[in-house]
Amino acid sequence: MNTEAVRAFVSVVEEGGFQDAALTLGVSQQAVSKRIASLEKSLDVVLFHRGPRRAELTVDGRVLLPHAKTLLAAADRAVQSVRPGFRPLRVDVRGRRLAAAHLLYDFHESHPDVQLDVVTLSDGGAAVSALENGSIDAALTYLHQPEALPPGIRHVHVYDEPLEILVGPRHPLAHAKSTRIADLATHRLWVPGIVPGTEWAAYYASLATAFDIEIDSTGPDFGVEHLLDVIADSRTVVTFLGARTRIVWPARHELRRLRLAEPTPVYPWSFLWHDKADGPALSRVRDHLTRMAHPPLSSVWSPVRRDGVA
Repeated sequence: MNTEAVRAFVSVVEEGGFQDAALTLGVSQQAVSKRIASLEKSLDVVLFHRGPRRAELTVDGRVLLPHAKTLLAAADRAVQSVRPGFRPLRVDVRGRRLAAAHLLYDFHESHPDVQLDVVTLSDGGAAVSALENGSIDAALTYLHQPEALPPGIRHVHVYDEPLEILVGPRHPLAHAKSTRIADLATHRLWVPGIVPGTEWAAYYASLATAFDIEIDSTGPDFGVEHLLDVIADSRTVVTFLGARTRIVWPARHELRRLRLAEPTPVYPWSFLWHDKADGPALSRVRDHLTRMAHPPLSSVWSPVRRDGVA
């Protein structure tokens, strides 16, 4: 249906007549009459009983009215969704349990007036492609090859997330507060489901090389719940997770999160955006993220320098 004809129909109902509807819509009374006539013709029904002073709805008109209002509301939302200053800022956070989502939530708590549309793409490469085609406005990811970014894609380092390990209650380290990553060489460091070619696969490859450790990525990968079950029952299996990764497990698992120290490996999160999409809302997110406090760590390992170069 023609939305302008539907808008004229609803306006006539709300204003009580064709003349008042014309004033509200800023068109002539004749234009309103033509739009209503066109709508009636397309639906093959009569919507109004025309009187000398007031137009009254027919039975078909009363049936159509709530649907017409719903249609107009949807049309208005569609228009606003793409208007500068009205459309929510679309940001990829890689995973809703990961630190990226937590960082963006911190921004939302401080700036509830900025509308956000949070998405989770498959990897950093997909995020860069989405930035290029304009389907997202920004992304939080580990940028391991900044020199390979397409023209127009900008980035800034925003946060170093400390890496931790997760062990079960029967593991020898279960009652420790921290451990060195070099001391984990005798344990099975299991991170199932690492996808080759992703930015986090590149991170774990750098980590393994830097500390001369072997990270087991073999499956089967039955998801986080299965991984937690295995960790809870094992004396030897260890897995990695970020300090701000949010995972809930059954109380019976009695899992422990341990800090890694001397040095502490960190996962370097970067904020990416396309310079064509830069605007007030995006700038506010970027400024907030770059001002975030980093964990007070005495010794840190990162696969990238602070200038973002690998």
